[in-house]
Amino acid sequence: MKTVVSVSLGASEDDYELDTEFLGQPFRILRIGTDGDIARAESVLESVRDQADAIGLSMVHDHYRVGNELIEHPETARLQACVPDKPVTTGAGLRGILQEWAVRHSQSELGHFFDNARVLFMNGQAGYRIAKSLAEHTDNLFFADPYLDFGVPRTLTSLRQLEIYTSLTAQVTFHPAAAKAVDALLKTPLYRLGERLVQGSLSSAVENAHVIVATVGELAEFGDKELDGKTVITSRVTDAALEWLRSRKVAMVVDYSPWLEGRPVGVNVMEAMISAVLSRTPEQLAPDDYLDIIQSLGIEPRVIYPDGYRRVNRFAFVIHPLSQQYLTKTPPLDWIAEVSPPAVMNLVEKAVAYTPPFIYSKVSGIRSPTGDEVEGWLITVGGTPREIMAHGPEFTYSRLLAAAKLAKKLGAQIMGLGAFTKVVGDAGITVAKRAPIPITTGNSYSASGALWAAHDALKRIGLVEIGESGKMAGKAMVVGATGAIGSVCARLLAKAVDEIYLAAPEPAKLLSLKESIEQETPGAKVHVAGSADRDVSDMDMIVTATSGAGKRILDITRVKPGCVITDVARPLDIPAEDVAKRPDVLVIESGEIQLPGHPIMKDIGLPKGIAYACLAETIVLALEGRFENFTLGRNIEWEKVREIYKLGLRHGMELASISGVNGVFGDGDFERVRGFAIEKGRVPPSMIAKN
Repeated sequence: MKTVVSVSLGASEDDYELDTEFLGQPFRILRIGTDGDIARAESVLESVRDQADAIGLSMVHDHYRVGNELIEHPETARLQACVPDKPVTTGAGLRGILQEWAVRHSQSELGHFFDNARVLFMNGQAGYRIAKSLAEHTDNLFFADPYLDFGVPRTLTSLRQLEIYTSLTAQVTFHPAAAKAVDALLKTPLYRLGERLVQGSLSSAVENAHVIVATVGELAEFGDKELDGKTVITSRVTDAALEWLRSRKVAMVVDYSPWLEGRPVGVNVMEAMISAVLSRTPEQLAPDDYLDIIQSLGIEPRVIYPDGYRRVNRFAFVIHPLSQQYLTKTPPLDWIAEVSPPAVMNLVEKAVAYTPPFIYSKVSGIRSPTGDEVEGWLITVGGTPREIMAHGPEFTYSRLLAAAKLAKKLGAQIMGLGAFTKVVGDAGITVAKRAPIPITTGNSYSASGALWAAHDALKRIGLVEIGESGKMAGKAMVVGATGAIGSVCARLLAKAVDEIYLAAPEPAKLLSLKESIEQETPGAKVHVAGSADRDVSDMDMIVTATSGAGKRILDITRVKPGCVITDVARPLDIPAEDVAKRPDVLVIESGEIQLPGHPIMKDIGLPKGIAYACLAETIVLALEGRFENFTLGRNIEWEKVREIYKLGLRHGMELASISGVNGVFGDGDFERVRGFAIEKGRVPPSMIAKN
């Protein structure tokens, strides 16, 4: 029987003795803790040297290799020197392989999980192999070594900084006399006065991270405020450690330690066992030795969800003021507006268009029934529609790219474009080519939301017959049919109504769209016109999807009583004064989606928990882990409209309470429209059936 002894600077209360079999040979494993006492550890090593075939050192520092520097830790070297005639290991060789594999395995299994994540290393020198692997997927690496070594409230922000820091501080950190002087400094009254500042700064770094590389012990001072939703990469996750992580609401744990006899064991123990079996020192072990044993034992990293499946992804979404009036509601511009004439506010509007992007709101609390979650940021660019349209596309492109760089720094994995930012130039294509993260305009879900809301409203009013298949017996019109959202609405409506009318001031595009729809949907009845005027009075349903920037595109006085108009355009195609003229017509603002979970974000002009469909598309893609350029350009694919609709249902998206220019519609509003329409001679299908 071979014997492996693990001498640990950890607590003696965790000692154990285990008889097991390893690679066909019987083993006795003995763990002896020394409660942080180096002299006691030396004594234990002397006492076990005769019985041990190999020795592991636990809770000690490895001899770190960071960049080109190999830094030997004096205490570790001191313990190794106690037993020069025995294989002694900290597990560094095996640990490096398992750490790197944990990252690559998780990234592959979870699908781009670490893309652009903010990763905090409590000990960057110990986690250097992990950091090098994660650097392939994210630039957002932070190292807390200055905090823990010297009490300096600053993180290192790149591998290069860590390498320079290590080369400059190694002698101070590890030289006994220098380390003693630093330790004395950290105990001075002046330093103790700053401890609260340092701890607060480190707590903030933990809270702002998405992934933390640390031992459970290094996280002991933090609570669920800092650790809620985080992923922790660590080792030796026992049942007790897992329960502690669960109590701190940690979302996911990646454990790279090997298991033996149903329990995690120290990497130092496993490497000592390998040395004993192969009769080689740790220095003599080759990559093939590790590979053969890892594969024969089936060792692989564990991905653990402490409180059930929970994955947190991240998004960003660009917003901007929709009018000068929006600027007057934003501090400090609100007080300027109170005392300034219109001419001054016009200058303010122009000036704000040049401001750099900034975070308007953090978004949290969005959780899918699948267990997937997202957090994100609403990023504001300053231009109103008037200012955006007054400049060339490059003006807006540059601001969107600045927003994308900010989003990347925050850790977003995808960014959506809102309102006019998604219609400028080539509708997102150029921005997506230049941006450091994937981009979507949200137009696929905007089209889906438009039809979703219109269909629901028609059913509630009850003036049009809708069969079991969902197809409407009536006529529908799309105004702005050749635009990005309008063309998709037209394609989908052709499958859902008896007749569809397409209106736009682009004859050639209309003819092409009509031909395409008739090929996609055989038997579809498609009519085209240069404007809505000729056929508007016969429509049961109208979708307006122009980019007319406030131009009047529809004479609402000619619309049939009981008609449902879905206004997809932003700014709206139909002004409030026109809506007020027709109480017998329902004009709804489409694209509003009820988000799942308990969303928390600042006011965006909608009821709590409700988002525009373009924002909802970005959120759905983040929930699904689809970090890709999804909807771009002016020719939206109806297959994507259908796909995002289905993905939205999967993640708990619901059509919000239908609202118009004056707020949310209630049952009384639908009854009012129905009643007025009947008074004006429109007969519901139910009355026709009775007659």
